[in-house]
Amino acid sequence: MRDDQTPSTKTELPIVQLLPNLLTLAALCAGLTAIRLGFQGHFIAATLLILVASIIDAADGKLARLLRCESPMGAELDSLADFLNFGVATPILIYLFALQDLPRVGWIAVLMFAVCCVIRLARFNVGKKSEFEGEKGEFFVGVPAPAGALLVLLPVFVSFPFSETSVIRPEIISVWMICVAFLMISRIPTYSFKMMTISRDNVKFFMLGFALLVAALLNYLWFTLTVGVIAYFLAVLWAWFKYSKR
Repeated sequence: MRDDQTPSTKTELPIVQLLPNLLTLAALCAGLTAIRLGFQGHFIAATLLILVASIIDAADGKLARLLRCESPMGAELDSLADFLNFGVATPILIYLFALQDLPRVGWIAVLMFAVCCVIRLARFNVGKKSEFEGEKGEFFVGVPAPAGALLVLLPVFVSFPFSETSVIRPEIISVWMICVAFLMISRIPTYSFKMMTISRDNVKFFMLGFALLVAALLNYLWFTLTVGVIAYFLAVLWAWFKYSKR
């Protein structure tokens, strides 16, 4: 070997630092599989996969910060997975479940929801890079994409306890989808729950409430999700009222 040549060195990366990205890819696979199950008519399983994707979305970013392995690639991967899971898989699932009897208007609602979701994600990404006001504190600007997906799934949650077919008119579902779409790109402030704090004296009550919530989800899944989504929608209205008084 010549003296002016040095052996190449390979940088090794601990596998544990790949866990956040692996979780994001798992969420992506869940969203794609939800689309396939929706076309096959397995709407309950497809909806559960969307819920799994939303849980993973809430976990992967926190895990990346905990492991101190945040990266631009991970952020972009997370955003792309969010668009597929919440901006594509979710409205397509609703269309297959309830809007095929209203194909034109229903598809317009699907397209509007998808477009508003990608605009919301793009605005959030730009905000993170430019320290956009409102995305860093107590409030988000507009409804986040995962929350928008849960809101737009409300008619599905309501229908499942009765049958695996929609019990709500497709016209109402289409209007609801368009309303949620505009909430995502609106300037309405919505609570950022990750920034909320709790008194140490109330921790035990919070833990008890969480245990009751898990028990309710395990025994009355669709009813609990319906109540939770309605409660979140009311929280959006309350945040709007509170923020407008400042």
